[in-house]
Amino acid sequence: MSSSIGNPAAADPTGAGGREPAAESVQAATLYGAPTTARPASAAPGPGARGRIRTAPGGRTTVRDIRAAKDRSEKWAMLTAYDFTTAGIFDEAGIPVLLVGDSAANTVYGYETTVPITVDELIPLVRAVVRGAPNAMVVADLPFGSYQGSPEQALATAARFLKEGGAQAVKLEGGARVRPQVEALVAAGVPVMGHLGLTPQSVHAFGGYRVQGRDRAGDVLLADAIGLQEAGAFAVVLEVVPADLAARVTKELVISTVGIGAGADCDAQVLVWQDMAGLTGGRPPRFVKRFADLRTALTDAAVAFSDEVAGGEYPTVAHSY
Repeated sequence: MSSSIGNPAAADPTGAGGREPAAESVQAATLYGAPTTARPASAAPGPGARGRIRTAPGGRTTVRDIRAAKDRSEKWAMLTAYDFTTAGIFDEAGIPVLLVGDSAANTVYGYETTVPITVDELIPLVRAVVRGAPNAMVVADLPFGSYQGSPEQALATAARFLKEGGAQAVKLEGGARVRPQVEALVAAGVPVMGHLGLTPQSVHAFGGYRVQGRDRAGDVLLADAIGLQEAGAFAVVLEVVPADLAARVTKELVISTVGIGAGADCDAQVLVWQDMAGLTGGRPPRFVKRFADLRTALTDAAVAFSDEVAGGEYPTVAHSY
């Protein structure tokens, strides 16, 4: 999934809950940030609960929950996540599915494309998100070169994400060419999310980030989506495809479609969280809506902190022991 992280831009302040840390946690909180205590899975969902897929009490979102949401025509949201703290916030907000995307190549590691990122670079991020989000389904992206070779390679990679990372599902890019991989993963008990349209791992083959599926290419994309469904995928991402094509695919499939730049008729929508929250800058892709202005808020906070330290205003007696 592509990110506009290369276009840096905006910001939105989030208050840090005003609870005092326990006495034994004071040193850790002072030296290393707030105590890292995940909200238990049994805790009530936060303010975004009305948008959460209905699940069994105290359990994670499952593929059955996603299928049931489609049957009820209930739309849902998916966000990327790459760390414990952010994952916890999104889980509390009621986001039912979190994707540890290969977009971490851009947002975390600073690569120009998603191609260079490796399994070893992604697995620690998956672990952190799983720990931080006890209610969401956590989907791990299979990075470029980790599954295309054979079904056996795909299964070996997926097994690492489930065993070492704790993910509950994996995502891979491609249509007919990866159908054998999807079949092998599903046969082994690995839930699979597909990805069609603009598949960023193929950016060099596409000659850049362009709308996919126009004209007769739309029939190929529909056939690929049906093939992924027949292979056992539980959902498919449709990225940067014409809205009418995405609507057609969504109507044809019994599995869920997850749109990103694919119009309003998909069963779900996904965004890279830094794009959604306005942490990236510059002009975003057309499909991005910034729901906050985190870039400005963080910049202002950093400047204020620096100014107060330089001016001797911080820390005060109130911040001292």
